[in-house]
Amino acid sequence: MSKSLKRVIHALTEAGLEITPLELGPETRTAQQAADAAGCHLDQIAKSVIFAGQESGKAILFITAGGNQVDTVKASAVAGEALGKADAALIRAQTGFAIGGVAPVGHLSPIRAFFDPRLAEFDEIYAAAGTPRHIFPVSPQVLLEISAAQLSDFTS
Repeated sequence: MSKSLKRVIHALTEAGLEITPLELGPETRTAQQAADAAGCHLDQIAKSVIFAGQESGKAILFITAGGNQVDTVKASAVAGEALGKADAALIRAQTGFAIGGVAPVGHLSPIRAFFDPRLAEFDEIYAAAGTPRHIFPVSPQVLLEISAAQLSDFTS
């Protein structure tokens, strides 16, 4: 088991949750592939999209429904600073995850996070569990709470 997957499981356990991540096939790097493998609606996949704050230099997490795109103008307004592309080194340094497996919980250091209201329309959603092949089922309200995210409008 990878260190990243262990960190997510630990974060879930620390939050008082008994959730076992699901291992999917090798081709689940996209939200659509993950939805197909999980047998759920595309928007039930909670994508972790990371941007770099241009003033703070910190990674900022946007947890969005699988079919939605982050609107950088809206996201910048929500974050209170201009946003740019986060490179792999920044993402790895601040979250501990590699691109393609960034989880909404279990980061190496606290991260500012924002949550897409579309996810709240479902009873259950699925989020990355630290690897490109693992996801975990969770209620949107629980994920909102354990990720310490703010419910915000940042999609186009």
